[in-house]
Amino acid sequence: MDVIQHLWFERDMDEAVSLYTSLIPNSEITGGAAVMAESPGGPAGSVRTLSFTLGGQAYRALQAGPLDPFNHAFSIMVQCDTQAEIDRLWDALSEGGVVEQCGWLRDRWGLSWQIVPRRLGELMSDPDPQVVRRVTEQMMQMVKLDIAPLEAAARA
Repeated sequence: MDVIQHLWFERDMDEAVSLYTSLIPNSEITGGAAVMAESPGGPAGSVRTLSFTLGGQAYRALQAGPLDPFNHAFSIMVQCDTQAEIDRLWDALSEGGVVEQCGWLRDRWGLSWQIVPRRLGELMSDPDPQVVRRVTEQMMQMVKLDIAPLEAAARA
């Protein structure tokens, strides 16, 4: 049995998947096909799929015209080890998209991403509730997450 995340794109699936797989290590496009039958998404050959991995996790993308737009109910969280990784992903994925509070952004296709430092999870698991409170308060003031102020809040 396999569990595969499925993403429905209205347009530009190839561009989106190429960007995603170029940014995340251990990622690649593994296959693609056109649906060679009439479907609700369009005539034979107009609906296409791509299989790919992001960080070693399986995904499938479908380009079949408009249906339901992406929303916050599904997001891809990327835990980064360094601020440089956060900055690189944030800049690339937010280009043409919308940045949001607490490390969230929507890329130019509307897909939600959470670009977070791995260190945040460690800080939020601190046994001292005051550390967790200070870190949370600091995070709530941020758009793109920044490791140094989060760590400073934990030490304060």
